[in-house]
Amino acid sequence: MCRRPAQLPAPASARGARSWLRVPRLALRHRLSVLSSGVCRPAPWHRRPIAFLGFILSVSALRPLANRVALYRTFPTRLVSRAWGRLNRLDLPTWLRKPIYSLYIWTFGVNMQEAEVEDLHHYKNLGEFFRRRLKPAVRPVCAASCLTSPADGKILHFGRVKNSEVEQVKGVTYSLENFLGPQTRQSKDPSSFQDHLLSSPDSELFHVVVYLAPGDYHCFHSPTDWKVELRRHFPGSLMSVNPGVARWVKELFCLNERVVLSGQWQHGFFSLTAVGATNVGSIRVYFDQELRTNTPRYSKGSFHDHSYVAVGDQVKSAAGEGGVALLKGQPVGEFNLGSTIVLLFEAPRDFSFSLQPGQRIRMGEALGSL
Repeated sequence: MCRRPAQLPAPASARGARSWLRVPRLALRHRLSVLSSGVCRPAPWHRRPIAFLGFILSVSALRPLANRVALYRTFPTRLVSRAWGRLNRLDLPTWLRKPIYSLYIWTFGVNMQEAEVEDLHHYKNLGEFFRRRLKPAVRPVCAASCLTSPADGKILHFGRVKNSEVEQVKGVTYSLENFLGPQTRQSKDPSSFQDHLLSSPDSELFHVVVYLAPGDYHCFHSPTDWKVELRRHFPGSLMSVNPGVARWVKELFCLNERVVLSGQWQHGFFSLTAVGATNVGSIRVYFDQELRTNTPRYSKGSFHDHSYVAVGDQVKSAAGEGGVALLKGQPVGEFNLGSTIVLLFEAPRDFSFSLQPGQRIRMGEALGSL
């Protein structure tokens, strides 16, 4: 029988080195065995309460979008906006104005070379800085176009209104009737709400949405020559109108506080709506001193009308009487921060927009032509 030759005992130094190398090997084997046993034979759920809780939380994160929107709507945006408004009215020390305004200019890309007053020390508070006036020559109004942009901003959406639904961004719509409210002219014709607004069967209803970012010029102007007959104020939420939020909050423009100015232009119905947003609770219309927005209390779903064609309790019905006549490019109002302007108007079917979705536009530039 072959026998393995007897081995001499290793020196003490070699035995020590071998045992030192054996310790990490054993530890590694132990860890691998634990890991493999955990993967191959998972413990029952009742023995893994933490893992079970994590599973439940991960499923809840996939709950319907409507639940997350409802949670967002519970945030006190009106209260925050009123607090922001008070902060804007606080006069800043002269030495502090330039650092604060410079930070804002750097953050949002404000072009102060267009401002009527470029000296930052001139603006006593944030409100004055937000509502700064521009030099007259920097915003020429296009004379060749029948319709121009009412404000600086970004084109969110435009096109024809179909089935009384308007797109706030691509793929997300809101009800035209909910947005404008019931019309004073009642008709027995069972046609759609959209048809009630049209004065001619050869016309169609168009819309365009302009988003004003915080760094944009905050005043809005008349986009055409027209006559304002009615102001309708809808108190409501003050959620952000950022395009990202507008994509997942359906009927955002119907939920937010807004001021609808409606009337007539050369082709029929015309309306300009200023939509409020977070920190933009204050919407000012220059020719309407009675308008008060973002009040502490309001009734949900309510609206308040003010007719510009009324004299006392009498309403002028004759053509051309009453109303507030506005010229193209004339200043109409202002926001305290960025927000949104929605134009809804009647025009002949051959009206065409000269726009691209998402493009930057300035006040006075052409929106479309006939």
